[in-house]
This record gives sequence, structure tokens and C-alpha cells, in this order.
Amino acid sequence: MKKITIAAAIAVSALASPVLAQESGDFSGVKATAIAGYDNTDFGIAGAGSADNADGFLYGASLGYDLQSNNIVYGVEAEITESTADISGGGASVDASRDLYAGARVGFVAGDKALIYAKAGYTNARYTGAGAGFGAVAGNADGVRVGAGVEFKLSDKVFARGEYRYSNYEAGVSRNQGIVGLGVKF
Repeated sequence: MKKITIAAAIAVSALASPVLAQESGDFSGVKATAIAGYDNTDFGIAGAGSADNADGFLYGASLGYDLQSNNIVYGVEAEITESTADISGGGASVDASRDLYAGARVGFVAGDKALIYAKAGYTNARYTGAGAGFGAVAGNADGVRVGAGVEFKLSDKVFARGEYRYSNYEAGVSRNQGIVGLGVKF
């Protein structure tokens, strides 16, 4: 996985280098984004093997603020999402639920319409379970999230976003998510 990540970073750097010297558009400001995408949650249930992975639809919203200095963009963001991911079998079920995120991102402007960024921060997921000897349970799991994405300006105020992110929570729970977003800059 590290080799793929390093290779991707080198490829993005090589492709973006010629455009970094160009005059860039302004990515600074407050942003609100509606997001939707794919959620794969690994509940980390001991002995369950691949039976503890759940796929679902992810939807939610984020609010953030970016500040641009030359071709570098720094930002903070907060997000709330909900997921339809769940698994059931053997008299038990586990459901992924809401996910809260707060973190920072840094990126570079490629041309005048694209921002390539990386992000990291705190995340908290809620889950519920029932059956198979553990009764009805609900809980929250704290974790960390890392991700990378591309934001593309559709106009001065409207943008589209594509992003991959990985979250690692307590008790062996993790998530892989691919999202798209449509946002407005104020």
C-alpha cells in the first residue's frame, strides 16, 4: 500500500509541476459541501473473516474554511455523514450509523481551477448491534481519518470534489470511503 501511495504522489507531482507556475484562482473562503458516496465498514468482529465487512451508501454535509497563499491552500473542515452499511447473519446484526469528522487539509493549486489536497483529522463513528448473545448495543468509536482528493471549480462560487479516505477506529473498526461532493463557496 505504501508503494502505491508513494507512486501516486510522485505521479501527481510530476503532472502538476508545469501548471504550478501559472496564475491560480482563489480557493480561499468559507465552503459548504453536500457529499455522497460509497462506504465499506470493517466492524473488526473476531473470527468473522470477510463476513464483518459491510457496504453501503454514504451521505452528508461538510463545512470548512480555506486560506490560499500563492499556490498552497490550507484549510479546516467539519463533517457529518450517515451510512446505510450493515451486516446481519447468525441471529446478529451490526449497523454503521452517523460519522463526525473534524480535521485539516493542505493542497496545491494545479492550473486555475483544480486543487489537489490531502487531509487528516479526528473522526467519531456511531454503531448499533443486536442479537447473537450480546443483546442490543450501541456505541461510539473514536478514530483518525486520512484522505486525498481533487476539488475542481465549476464557477467562482461552485465546485465539485472527489475524495478517497480511510478511517481507523477503536476496537478494530475501520472504513474505506469514496465520495463525490458539490459545494458552494461564500
